[in-house]
Amino acid sequence: MDRVLEQEVRRRAGDRSEYCLFPQAASTLRHVVDHVIARQHGGRTALENLALCCGRCNLYKGPNVAGLDPETGQLTRLFNPRTDLWQEHFRWDGPRLNGVSAAGRTTVVVLALNKPARVRARQALIRTGGLP
Repeated sequence: MDRVLEQEVRRRAGDRSEYCLFPQAASTLRHVVDHVIARQHGGRTALENLALCCGRCNLYKGPNVAGLDPETGQLTRLFNPRTDLWQEHFRWDGPRLNGVSAAGRTTVVVLALNKPARVRARQALIRTGGLP
């Protein structure tokens, strides 16, 4: 990937995962640039299809673009940081992240956003002012 393009993705994201908002500074692994729509599904390596993603979100998201909404059981698209507003799909409940839309709920499940280790890391960040 072009270095200038990667730098623009990181700048736009404020060095936070665009899915879970986990800051790069608090991560032991370097955040990666994710293809929102994976290349294998026709996604392009272009700014409008790229998002900064922590390693944990990237591991669980993989090439997925959808999953089952835990509330309705319906196949539902994942949150798209390029076309969706984060605040319309997620709410903080202390260190836990809750989906408030079908896409938000599905993303929370598919990306395993409330795994115990990540919740503990968020608790520490909240104490130091690193998360809302």
